[in-house]
Amino acid sequence: MGEACIKVTKYFLFLFNLLFFILGAVILGFGVWILADRTSFISVLQTSYSSLQVGAYVFIGVGAVTMVMGFLGCIGAINEVRCLLGLYFAFLLLILIAQVVAGTLFYFNVGKLKEEMGTVVSKLIRNYNASSEDSLQEAWDYVQAQVRCCGWVSFHNWTDNAALMNESEIVYPCSCKNESDKEVSFSNIKGFCSLPNSTQVNNNPEKWPVYKEGCREKVQMWLQENLGIILGVCVGVAAVELLGMLLSICLCRHIRSEDYSKVPKY
Repeated sequence: MGEACIKVTKYFLFLFNLLFFILGAVILGFGVWILADRTSFISVLQTSYSSLQVGAYVFIGVGAVTMVMGFLGCIGAINEVRCLLGLYFAFLLLILIAQVVAGTLFYFNVGKLKEEMGTVVSKLIRNYNASSEDSLQEAWDYVQAQVRCCGWVSFHNWTDNAALMNESEIVYPCSCKNESDKEVSFSNIKGFCSLPNSTQVNNNPEKWPVYKEGCREKVQMWLQENLGIILGVCVGVAAVELLGMLLSICLCRHIRSEDYSKVPKY
């Protein structure tokens, strides 16, 4: 009966470590996505909150270590090597503590992140240069077109852009163009567009054919939803870690002696 329990524990631990390896790959992939994404609000967030980049590297590091630990756990479980199981347990505990600390810090800094976002977006709109190639400007254009909004609080934020307001005709941000009745086209959302057949002698924002609603509420909602997904993944990983720790202790206690001949040699 005891041997059967050990076998069941061993193979359960193997399966949990396989899942652990996959979750580690998800965490690593999420960190890479934060650093590599240049077409969504993530690139704006990186500028507004430098800690996000640090967090991305932490995610990559934790994901890589998690994958390695999942691999070691699989070997330790199948081959019943106590030293590998002990090492696996110790690293799991360290990773769990690091995740709890990082998650707590990130959660309590969300308010600060939202405040800094407004400051950075307002500065971006004020200094927007239609003739320059800038990845941050392109990201914000993409956000406005995709989310169907204009400015931060409202479209009036664009009146802070001196170059735009100095135009002698109706000129507006292309990415703000109101296309509620049709599919959004991302082919021409950069820079400023002019209203054809305009008889205005100055650039009156009330005549702009743009979305009137600002992006603040929609972006913060997007951030909140994605934070929920991130926290959900972290909670799932933590649950798997706790189960892995419990199973590794049970298996380690039932292994009577070391047999290093079972360890694969490369």
